[in-house]
Amino acid sequence: MSEPVTPKIVRCPTCGGDSVFAPSNPWRPFCCERCRQIDLGAWASESFRVEASPPVEDDQLPH
Repeated sequence: MSEPVTPKIVRCPTCGGDSVFAPSNPWRPFCCERCRQIDLGAWASESFRVEASPPVEDDQLPH
């Protein structure tokens, strides 16, 4: 017989608490819907950003 698989426990990115990283947790990697919504709100308000270079204007491109 195979032993039951123990779900992996990860740190919730929002609150730092334990979160079950398995299909049984619909909010993974977050521990709950509240933490998921807090993270989504931070992205929506641009509190989280991906750094990027400013776009090059067409007149600055080499010909």
